[in-house]
Amino acid sequence: MMKRMRSESHTIRRFKLSHLLMGLAALYLIILCLKFPQFFESATVLSSNSNDVGKEGLGNGVEEDTELSRLRLSSAYKDGFHRILQNNVNQNAPRMPREEALEEKKGGSTSVKPVHPPYGRIAAAILRRQNRTSDFSIIEKMADEAWALGMKAWEEVDKYDGKEIDMNSIFEGKPESCPSWVSVSGEELVRGDNIMFLPCGLAAGSSITVIGTPRIAHQEYVPQLTRLRTDDSLVLVSQFMVELQGLKAVVGEDPPKILHLNPRLRGDWSHRPVIEHNTCYRMQWGGAQRCDGLPSKNDDDMLVDGYLRCEKWMRNDIVDSKESKIFSWFERFIGRAKMPEVTWPFPFMEARMFVLTVRAGVEGYHINIGGRHVTSFPYRTGFTLEDATGLAIKGDVDVHSVHATSLPTSHPSFSPQRVLDFSEQWKSRPLPQHSIDLFIGVLSATNHFAERMAVRKTWMQSSAIRSANVVVRFFVALNPRKEVNAVLKKEAAYFGDIVIIPFMDRYELVVIKTIAICEYGVQNATAAYIMKVDDDTFVRVDTVLKEIESVSLKRSLYMGNLNLLHRPLRTGKWAVSYEEWPKEIYPPYANGPGYIISLDIAQYIVSQHLKRSLRLFKMEDVSMGMWVEQFNSSTPVHYSHSWKFCQYGCTEDYYTAHYQSPRQMHCLWANLVKGSARCCNY
Repeated sequence: MMKRMRSESHTIRRFKLSHLLMGLAALYLIILCLKFPQFFESATVLSSNSNDVGKEGLGNGVEEDTELSRLRLSSAYKDGFHRILQNNVNQNAPRMPREEALEEKKGGSTSVKPVHPPYGRIAAAILRRQNRTSDFSIIEKMADEAWALGMKAWEEVDKYDGKEIDMNSIFEGKPESCPSWVSVSGEELVRGDNIMFLPCGLAAGSSITVIGTPRIAHQEYVPQLTRLRTDDSLVLVSQFMVELQGLKAVVGEDPPKILHLNPRLRGDWSHRPVIEHNTCYRMQWGGAQRCDGLPSKNDDDMLVDGYLRCEKWMRNDIVDSKESKIFSWFERFIGRAKMPEVTWPFPFMEARMFVLTVRAGVEGYHINIGGRHVTSFPYRTGFTLEDATGLAIKGDVDVHSVHATSLPTSHPSFSPQRVLDFSEQWKSRPLPQHSIDLFIGVLSATNHFAERMAVRKTWMQSSAIRSANVVVRFFVALNPRKEVNAVLKKEAAYFGDIVIIPFMDRYELVVIKTIAICEYGVQNATAAYIMKVDDDTFVRVDTVLKEIESVSLKRSLYMGNLNLLHRPLRTGKWAVSYEEWPKEIYPPYANGPGYIISLDIAQYIVSQHLKRSLRLFKMEDVSMGMWVEQFNSSTPVHYSHSWKFCQYGCTEDYYTAHYQSPRQMHCLWANLVKGSARCCNY
């Protein structure tokens, strides 16, 4: 009887398992049948697209999809860049990749036929037929949109006749007049998204006065407190921000915060009222200066125009010690005169009006509240007073009025002649016919005229560049303002050192410029090594070449300030979803301001991109780390790390220095000419 029961139970288990497997197989077949039309359509389109791509990666017959087709970087040169070359007054400008492939000789005449192969992994026909409902990544959809907007913007530049802006007056250096004062009411500020425009920025002596009333504290949920407290994570908050901001360089990038003034009436983690100051340059916060009621040091190197960085105000946790009272009695006993000490309360109170004035001094900003000096904040590197073209006020405050006085009446950026020096000595030389040691691609934004000019006048004058052993080119996308694109086009035509990629510039699409740098270094410059830098990076070119030479030339190279075991942020502004990056750590990657790869790695990146198998990630330096890791799986790569490729600012004996303003660029170059690699951190 027991044997029969055991055999029956075994049969039941086999029966259930077989049915379960059959059910899963049936479900799989049903899903496959439902998805088959979509798979078939994709395969048809991809197979037809593969016929359009020859061995050189060129397209030959996608004219019907020109509106949605997104160019590979090589084809981007053929469409947008070909027109640049046609309109280029500098005939020595560099030739773009495979430009000769566009020319069709018919009876001795040369005609140009633009081609539009699909960009990256975005199959234009699939996007069109499925109405963009496919499972493409966010960055791919951004790239698709950016290419469409960029090509339209470039067509507008071609048609631009200068009626809306006098281009001649721009290049003759006629300054645009700005008012010496600006005033807005609270209602006008709200209608302007809480931002007041300062047309020509600030100058030494300019002041901004804000009249407002802090609101009554309200409750906010702070999830971080759940790990620290057992009670409710609701806290009372009353704070607001007064920010001097610069112009937004690219879409998706926050405007720089030149001065971030943040009074916290209810305090923060310190549980005491505090005023915090900071800056944010290219979406990177600096070190905060906190004023919490204790006076700052009276040392000369800590003063700002002779003012303390933090004045003292009353705090209930400060009690005079017995020793200090004894010394006070002794000083009175010997008859030494002593100034009476006056301690003021915290300058902001809920529901009580304040008058706040920010004045631009020689060394920094000075903040007065109610006529009394409260804090001073020294100028940070990377900014000038002219950069402060906007005032933003937000948070728990009702603004009654804002008044800005003693403003400059002209701005150097509005007169490009004051920035762009149209002199023959700054023109770029044509690409050499021989192979070069190093190609440097500089990422730049459309309106960064001053940054590009500073690079031309400083480290681009290095002996290795002048002798044509090293070549430098700027890689720039387009701006929503067509007059800015028109100025960029004239700049590119004159200097011959700008590669314009016809897509609308977005912060998340910097990776496209990086691919363009690799392709240019492989196909145009024929460089042994390729370096990527930002336009606020100062490069000691000769020193970088020596560092490369110190590494064995027989090995693939990835050199820079390497990050190891970095984890992606899953929450907050910089959040990376598991769909974007499913692993818990990033591969080793070099910081974006300056890194170097060998030619074989760049060739691999270009070939993978042409095969539509290159993974695009919104952080371009992390993307390069991913690509190098893939290449390293088949070919050993030498990872070379050095802190001298500075990520933040400058250190002595640097290879590259980041976050350098045009003024600092000239200072660093002057030091190098004198034979010293000293930083200029003023």
